[in-house]
Amino acid sequence: MANFSKSNVPQFSVDVYQNEYLPEGGREVNAIVTVTATGGGTVGSAAAAPHLYSPSQGPSAAVAIMVDCSGSMDYPPTKMRNARDATAAAIDTLRDGVHFSVIGGTHVAKEVYPGGGRLAVADATTREQAKQALRRLSAGGGTAIGTWLRLADRLLSTADVAIRHGILLTDGRNEHETPQDLRAALDDCAGRFTCDARGVGTDWEVKEVTGIASALLGTADIVADPAGLAADFTQMMETAMGKEVADVALRLWTPVGTAIRFVKQVAPTVEELTGRRTEAGPRAGDYPTGSWGDESRDYHVCVEVPAANVGQEMLAARVSLVIPQPDGTVHQLGAQGLVKAVWTDDMAASTSINPQVAHYTGQAELAQVIQQGLDLRKAGDMDGATAKLGRAVQLASASGNGDTAKLLAKVVDVVDATTGTVRLKAKVTDADEMTLETRSTKTVRVKK
Repeated sequence: MANFSKSNVPQFSVDVYQNEYLPEGGREVNAIVTVTATGGGTVGSAAAAPHLYSPSQGPSAAVAIMVDCSGSMDYPPTKMRNARDATAAAIDTLRDGVHFSVIGGTHVAKEVYPGGGRLAVADATTREQAKQALRRLSAGGGTAIGTWLRLADRLLSTADVAIRHGILLTDGRNEHETPQDLRAALDDCAGRFTCDARGVGTDWEVKEVTGIASALLGTADIVADPAGLAADFTQMMETAMGKEVADVALRLWTPVGTAIRFVKQVAPTVEELTGRRTEAGPRAGDYPTGSWGDESRDYHVCVEVPAANVGQEMLAARVSLVIPQPDGTVHQLGAQGLVKAVWTDDMAASTSINPQVAHYTGQAELAQVIQQGLDLRKAGDMDGATAKLGRAVQLASASGNGDTAKLLAKVVDVVDATTGTVRLKAKVTDADEMTLETRSTKTVRVKK
């Protein structure tokens, strides 16, 4: 059993930002919950499953790399070559002892390495063998991503490890299975492993790739130029290797008479979590957050409380962090935050909007209006698209979201960012439009 000292048992912390004052009869409480993990491991990781951790190497992990091998990967031929090179770069980034596999995805999923329904364990020999196996990858066939994910799940489940992660690359639309088949695969894989998804080129469907990443609590992005794949795969694998604890849940307890209106992650990306609640005892529910390394994320929690009179106060919600265990028990991560409600007749106090809440409400709206604007543009409603994308420019400018502002400027001509006055560009490249759509949920942190 591994022995963990205080120095390699880092901490989770929870900070709550809100205006707790409500007018008489007020019922809606909004709070931004900042969760931070620091210290190079996490509290309770080793305690929850000590056999899965090594003081020298950190948590044990298993990774499945899913590479699109459909016929379109041959157009241009550099796409397949870059995919092989990127996968090799990712394999080189695996730390010793990590379990891994490579899957070739077409209308069926095939084990490229090591085969036999098992995972390899990373060392100098297996890395070299895996890279030799990549040379056999060739393009041909269709695309059925659900089969890739199901094979990844079967392989990853064979390892007794702390972290299970997938990396998925596709260049085309999921044409050889129904949307329902993909949705069923995602539902079955959710909570079993996390997955980053990438679209290469410009012939894939943004909502498919972002939907995969969202369902499996990973990241999504576009690599418009296949030459950028190796750097992107290396970065993804480095991030995966930095994860130290899986299956962390945000637990919300609320008193009698209250109800959770919504829970959403708002930084580093917008991710709706409300519908993913699992009940966790009387008046408590867990919201999945996936795997954590050294990082910080923000969540917007909205609670409906009973109406009350001036001078009354109550605890609206208690926020904690837990790791649900397979046997039904729960490992507490020791961090807690309180969301409060205080009724007042001070109009200035009750009408003031907390800066963090205001900022992230704007960031969530920004993501929404970009999606709406692009959808309207595709549907031919240019007036509607102009209005939505103009609002997006206004929000990006007001919040200091410079990256999104630059992406918007490739789709619209900005006349006045402050008022959101824009004109749609007559010609927009597929890459620019898809990059804006794929990255629309990326947010900037509130300026403290």
